[in-house]
Amino acid sequence: ASQYGINLFLAGLLLTFAWAVHAVGISKSHLLSYLITLMLIQLLWMLWYLCRSCTQRRLIRDKDTHAGARWLKCGITLFAVITLILDSFKIGYYIDFSNCLSPTEGIFPVTHAVHTILQVYFLWCHAKDVIQSFKTLERFGVIHSVFTNLLLWTNGVLTESKHQLNEHKERLITLGFGNITIVLDDHAPQCNCTTTTFCSLFSQGIYYLYPFNIEYHILASTMLYVLWKNIGRKVEHHQQNKTPFKFHGITIGMISGLIVLTSTIAIVVVYLIQIGGSKIKSELALTMFYLHAIFVLALMCTAGIVALLIYRLEDRLLDNSKNPARKLDAELLVGTAAGSWLLSWGSILAIICAQGHPKYTWYNLPYSILVIIEKYIQNLFIIESIHREQEKVNDDIKTLRIVTISRGGTLSLTPLYKEIYNGRAARDSGDIPCLFRGSICGRENDGAGVPREETSQDNGSVMHSASDFSFYSRNSVTNNKRRILKNIAAFLFLCNLSLWIPPAFGCRPEYDNGLEEIVFGFEPWIIVVNLAMPFSIFYRMHSAASLFEVNCKT
Repeated sequence: ASQYGINLFLAGLLLTFAWAVHAVGISKSHLLSYLITLMLIQLLWMLWYLCRSCTQRRLIRDKDTHAGARWLKCGITLFAVITLILDSFKIGYYIDFSNCLSPTEGIFPVTHAVHTILQVYFLWCHAKDVIQSFKTLERFGVIHSVFTNLLLWTNGVLTESKHQLNEHKERLITLGFGNITIVLDDHAPQCNCTTTTFCSLFSQGIYYLYPFNIEYHILASTMLYVLWKNIGRKVEHHQQNKTPFKFHGITIGMISGLIVLTSTIAIVVVYLIQIGGSKIKSELALTMFYLHAIFVLALMCTAGIVALLIYRLEDRLLDNSKNPARKLDAELLVGTAAGSWLLSWGSILAIICAQGHPKYTWYNLPYSILVIIEKYIQNLFIIESIHREQEKVNDDIKTLRIVTISRGGTLSLTPLYKEIYNGRAARDSGDIPCLFRGSICGRENDGAGVPREETSQDNGSVMHSASDFSFYSRNSVTNNKRRILKNIAAFLFLCNLSLWIPPAFGCRPEYDNGLEEIVFGFEPWIIVVNLAMPFSIFYRMHSAASLFEVNCKT
């Protein structure tokens, strides 16, 4: 099944590449026809699976409790809604230019809208399924769905990148890089718009919605991949602790993160307005971006180091049980981080090797170094967090009964430890715990059941108070560590959302800096950026999702 999916993907990838380079005999209609066919096949499979599930709804099915978290489903639903708006814009764009566009450009958004609605419903209802019947057929159906979404993601990335590239070429002229050949890649329709008012809205609005469409398809492909890995898997049946998100105790992290988010949005707006206006404005926009990013990345590095130090001071076991969703999360973090690492090392080499250095390019050096360090530290923090066993709130101690030794050789059980912790046992019964963290004390009863203390009441009270004080101190330290970790996770969550916004909406200094194009050549560097940038953008959104989970589990 995996070989079928890979060949499906490679065929679509070559078709996409052929259209991008204007290969002879290959048009956009050929690519869209291929994608439409793949979506229709997936729709048929999903309908068959849903119908079969309805007929067998009374059967008890295995579920992977780690897959398809509710917050992940909510996230993909949000992206899907914006994707539907994108499809409606594409339909409007086709109507406006219907005289010179292929019919496939009208059929594609309609098919894609139906595909999106059914796929989101399918993932909401069946993302946790562990399929045990028709396994061969289901493997082909799921892997087909995985690579169909990857191809739709690739198509979205390419379309959005071509639009960004055209804008980038125009900006380079204002920065004074006149020795770079500027040839715009124009795929605009060769006819007039039927409704001039809406043409500009549709054509420009489409490119602002593409980042959400791109994230939707990559999230869908990862959820479907986990479903594919779970086919035929034997699931251990154990109670999964629910970990709801709570705002309590993370005020500092949320406020700090919201400040970063707000400032980032302001920086992006100013950047997009200033860049390309003139040489001075462009240089000021780049300098502003680099200084803001350096400050934010330095804060994120510091927060990540503090979290890792707290983990090193704790003595908690790691959960190494088999878990496809958790394994995929870790692999995606490291794999997608490689995209931005590649860009950062390219910028570092360009700064070292370049003969001339405009002032603003020097800020690129600490920025690139911090990107490498920050992602390395953050990956360590997230991977260790998702592999740490959830702290059980004294589950073993909750079932512990405090044993007192009676003179007649019989054992009596005093109230639960939870009651002692709440201070009720000592007050209500007058008893002093006789077993506390390994300490044993004796209590004798005479024949009439009247207690006679072996040690004085004062000494017993001192021992009890000392034990309680030790527990309260230890519990207070644990709560403080937990609170710090939750604030760090909340802060990093919002920072990653902040750093996702600039490249997703066209604020890309890797394009606009200009120095890398001089050192590596325009075409080679643009190829590197176009290949690495989608992974860098996805890394930030995936990290935000992982950090949200870390915050819930901590």
